[in-house]
Formats: sequence, C-alpha cells, structure tokens
Amino acid sequence: MTQIALITGASRGLGAALARQLAPTHHIIAVAKTVGALGELDDAIQAAGGAATLAPMDITVDAAMQQLCRGIFDRWGKIDLWLHTAVHAAPLAPAGHIGPKDLTKSMAINVEATARLIAYVSPLLGQTGKAVFFDDPRGGQQFFGAYGATKAAQIALARSWQAESVKTGPLVQILTPAPMPTATRARFYPGEDRSTLTEPMAEAARLLPQILAD
Repeated sequence: MTQIALITGASRGLGAALARQLAPTHHIIAVAKTVGALGELDDAIQAAGGAATLAPMDITVDAAMQQLCRGIFDRWGKIDLWLHTAVHAAPLAPAGHIGPKDLTKSMAINVEATARLIAYVSPLLGQTGKAVFFDDPRGGQQFFGAYGATKAAQIALARSWQAESVKTGPLVQILTPAPMPTATRARFYPGEDRSTLTEPMAEAARLLPQILAD
C-alpha cells in the first residue's frame, strides 16, 4: 500500500523539493495557496512517475483545514507523514516598529494555524505516523522580531507535542535545514550571493534519510 505524505506549504522552496523527493514512494497531498505553483509541482511529480492530490487551500482558514483532514480520512483513513513547511516571513523591522498587520499575519500562519493543524492531523497520523517541523532559529536577532518570535512559538508547539507523544505516538521530529535560496530568505537578505546557498532539491535529498528513518 502506497504511503501518504501531507505537505503543508508545498508550492515552492523546501516543501516542493521534499514533495518531489518523496513522490517515488509516497502519494503526495500538497497544500498551498498558489494554484499555479501547485500545478507545476504536480507536473514534476507525474513526470517522475508519482501521483499527487492538490489542495489549493489557505492553512489559516479553519473550515478549509477541517474539510481537508476530513477528506483525507474519508479517502485514505490515515496519513503516514506530515511535513509542515508553511511559514510567513514578515518584513524585517525594529521591535518597536513591527506593523500590526505583519504581526497578526505572522501569528495566524506561524502559530495559530500550526496549533490547529496539530489537533487535526494528529488523529490521521495515529500512533505510527511521523510529523516533521523545520526550525529557523531567529529569536532575539535584531530586526527579526515578528518572524523570530512566531517561528520560535511554532517550534515550541512542536517540541511540546514531541514530548507529549513519546510513549503514544506519533513521532514528532524537528530538523534545521541549511540556508537555501528561497523566497522566504530573499525577503531577509535581498542582496545576498545566492550561489553560496544550498539548493532546495539538494537539501531535501540530505534531509530525506532523517525524515524516513524509523
């Protein structure tokens, strides 16, 4: 039976690369807001002989996430793997000048949606599935207030779930990817020499053995 991998934030960057790397062994449920990018991902997966279910949804919309997880349950009954790569990179700003809308959006995507998804996805993973989160420790760095605080909160949620599920499952894993030339990083370092960074496909290939390890 083909294993099922749910990837939130699958349209670009590490999420898309992981989807392509997993496609030979997993049916990919790809969640993202960008319809065009999801279509491109689907083409790449099909070209490699894999199959995907596209879910063009906003993870901050509670009803959509409930519908998604209910649909997964009705069709497959479970998932084997959840990779949560969705994140919002708010503009850099001094702590005293963070825009209210930027902070609200950061909280909604990086923290609140993550908390809801843990609640909805956990039953689909059961005792034997695995959830993987990706850390990017920026807390306390200058100008990273909105991103650093909300990303740290996201990982704190993941670490609590990890500690709570040691005996009962699912397995919760937290990995720290190498710097990649993604759209998220470009917002923080627009003038950076991107040739020194690790391409998402190469980083996905490096992380995959850790993700699939028992």
